[in-house]
Amino acid sequence: MKARRCSLTFRGVVSAFLISVLLEPGAAGLVFQLHELCKFCDVELTSCNGTGICKTNCSISSICEKPTEVCVSIWRRNETNLSIETLCHNPAEPLYGITLDDYNSTTCVMKEKNTTTGLAHFCSCKGAECNEELIFSQTVDPTPDPLESNHSLISAVLVSMLPLLVMVIAFFGMFYWCRIHRQRRPNRQWESSFNFKRKPIAGGLDCSDACAIMTDDDKSDSSSTHANSLNHNTEPLPIELDLLVGKGRFAQVYKAKLKQTTWNQFETVAVKIFPYEEYASWKNEKDIFSNTDLRHENILHFLTAEERKVEKQYWLITAFHPKGNLQEYLTHHVISWQELQVFSSSLARGVAHLHSDRLPCGSPKVPIVHRDLKSSNILVKNDGTCCVCDFGLGLCLDSSLSVDELANSGQVGTARYMAPEVLEARLNLENIESFKQTDIYSMALVLWEMTSRCEAIGEVKDYEPAYGSKVREHPCVESMKDNVLRDRGRPEIPDSWLRHQGMAVMCATIKECWDHDPEARLTAHCIAERISELEDEMGKLSSRSSSAEKIVEELKIPVEVEIPEEEVKITEIQNIIAVDCSISDKK
Repeated sequence: MKARRCSLTFRGVVSAFLISVLLEPGAAGLVFQLHELCKFCDVELTSCNGTGICKTNCSISSICEKPTEVCVSIWRRNETNLSIETLCHNPAEPLYGITLDDYNSTTCVMKEKNTTTGLAHFCSCKGAECNEELIFSQTVDPTPDPLESNHSLISAVLVSMLPLLVMVIAFFGMFYWCRIHRQRRPNRQWESSFNFKRKPIAGGLDCSDACAIMTDDDKSDSSSTHANSLNHNTEPLPIELDLLVGKGRFAQVYKAKLKQTTWNQFETVAVKIFPYEEYASWKNEKDIFSNTDLRHENILHFLTAEERKVEKQYWLITAFHPKGNLQEYLTHHVISWQELQVFSSSLARGVAHLHSDRLPCGSPKVPIVHRDLKSSNILVKNDGTCCVCDFGLGLCLDSSLSVDELANSGQVGTARYMAPEVLEARLNLENIESFKQTDIYSMALVLWEMTSRCEAIGEVKDYEPAYGSKVREHPCVESMKDNVLRDRGRPEIPDSWLRHQGMAVMCATIKECWDHDPEARLTAHCIAERISELEDEMGKLSSRSSSAEKIVEELKIPVEVEIPEEEVKITEIQNIIAVDCSISDKK
């Protein structure tokens, strides 16, 4: 390259001399084509950092050898230094493996290229020493950029489409609002007509309600509208923990604020927080809650689940019910006969929905067993009904499950509420109904706890869980075996409880549900129907009396002095209900 440059430099001197001669007067008649005059140096170190406008500081100018050659500058950066190379080159031929494409410009605008020796910035131009001043991309290019004009065109199109886009968003917003409004309207009508003497629907919701996506009741402190509208797959929901309201074996429950994006408002929700080591419990409960067929007014309303990697926690976000769980409620309140009916009926309908293999509208559904039913896993809603929560030990009775898989589910639950066959580890794995029967036994103990705090039984004692002082506060399996299996013990039902006509039927139902033989226990659906029929019969008896106060006094007098006809009525009620249950079970 040095030899060529020297020859060119010498030729350049001669050419310059000829130019001066040709430009003298009298030489105008001659024709002479000039070659490009360019900066022409070897690779030299430079302080140019590749931004703005730089000078090559090349001290050698040379006329190119061929008329087709143009001026070229190359700027390189390596690990140790910066360098600039200036030369002449024919743009029709490759240079370091690349083709020059901007050589018709009068300015030297640098462009990054991938060469055979690595990345470098190239510029090429025509004009005397045009490759002396290097213009890098950070500087505005004096030549118009076609991409810039395309961007302007796209912006103009977007602006013109903005009104149409607003109309489309408004249309879908109105459609969404109408859909939510139509779903919530039946709940408002149902709530406005609610009183403690209403008749619970024994079979749960009708087809239209059961097959729709059910939202929480209007009187609850939370709803899923805001939570479901957020894309919480990309970032956690804006939740602020407020107050610890519960603590269990696997998780803690907090009252929390779910912040809204507008007007600085929030919704009150419940957040169940699992530590990282309880992933299995969180996943099991999340999977059960995520089943849309689970949605029911007597099942806790689920919003979403999150993995909080920063806190190393797993969250379940659900509706919040300020009245707390049933155990707390019974501890602080004595309930009326009407409240007992609503509590027991709503609990039975919730469990019946879990156990059912079909929705009320006929669609198939996978049955679910809770396996840890107890008063602390049942919440009291603001409308006076109950809903079942805590599905950490729940099991979907999928027909594809093998006997071995069912056997691996283990002896689970709370020892105090375990059915005899669970305590004895002799569950019939060949029949999935046996799993449901364990829930019925546990529910019987919960119904007994409700009944023990009802004013209709006469003297009401302080709240005690099932089996009360017969066992420790947190009994072990072996202790419960002694009481339930060896002694065949059950919570006490005093004779004084049976003086109330409805209470006698309730106690008979409880005894059938905790029967030692699982096959002899009622189904949850039958329990719900029986309580519904009981309310009908009690309503007929009440209508024959002049006042509600007189009925209460008559129902609490000793059996020996009651009118014989009323004793017959109790038998009639029991017979009618027994017939109805047998029919429903066959169905």
